[in-house]
Amino acid sequence: MTETLRTIAAAQLPVLSVLLALGTVAKIRTARGDRGLGGMSGLGPAVLVPEHWRAPVMLGCAAGEAILVGGLMATGHPVFRWGTTAFFAVATYVLWELRRRRPDVGCGCFGEVSAVPVGFRSFTRTVVLTAMAVGAVWAGPVPGWSVLAGISWTEGLAVAGGLLLVAAFSPEIEETAARFRHRAPCEERPADAATAAARLRSSTAWRAYEGSLTSAEPADSWRELCWRFFVHPGRGPDGEPVDVVFAVYLSGRKPAVRVALVGSDGRAGPSRRRSR
Repeated sequence: MTETLRTIAAAQLPVLSVLLALGTVAKIRTARGDRGLGGMSGLGPAVLVPEHWRAPVMLGCAAGEAILVGGLMATGHPVFRWGTTAFFAVATYVLWELRRRRPDVGCGCFGEVSAVPVGFRSFTRTVVLTAMAVGAVWAGPVPGWSVLAGISWTEGLAVAGGLLLVAAFSPEIEETAARFRHRAPCEERPADAATAAARLRSSTAWRAYEGSLTSAEPADSWRELCWRFFVHPGRGPDGEPVDVVFAVYLSGRKPAVRVALVGSDGRAGPSRRRSR
């Protein structure tokens, strides 16, 4: 039984390598693309550093991923296994910070394709990848190329299962499919305000704050890039009049919904953002 588990754990080496390789290529394309620094303003760790550091940070991350790919596939040295574990563990922490500090931005895991705001799926994916990397450490010094060279049915099923699990927690697949359908990035696609309103009213954020509203009809509504905003008059926890501002992301089957209470001084209330 232990040997079977080690085989399954070792079979995740190609899965980890594929994800790291895709991340490397996508980050390089984004950092060197036409959109430049502006294109990285809403992507992952880039938003946590000064603007002039954004491209170097993304390229440095891509270089680190490329080194890990080479090490995982060519050797069985533990430094690359532990390095991969540390990389995904740090990525998990960064996504947690992004959800807390900048809930409007994407993870940037695969460049500009990862512009969907960080949610449960993106965060869970990094947790799964961290667990896979820990399993690769436990599996022993087996190079990734040897897994593919003499792959068995058990290893083949384990690789397929790992890829499917990662795909299930990858909102980028839906975003890429949408780009192929619409041939335009999210911020340039037409989006019906009524559809966004319907998504808002079916969200947990709406149910959580519906009792605070003094009117179910928005006093104002507008679009900014991939977000549709709705402003409703309401009452704060102390009964003071506030604006309840909802933001609905305009892409994906289960779009993110954010909310903030804005007082008469124009300041948002503390810790009042929620995600669907």
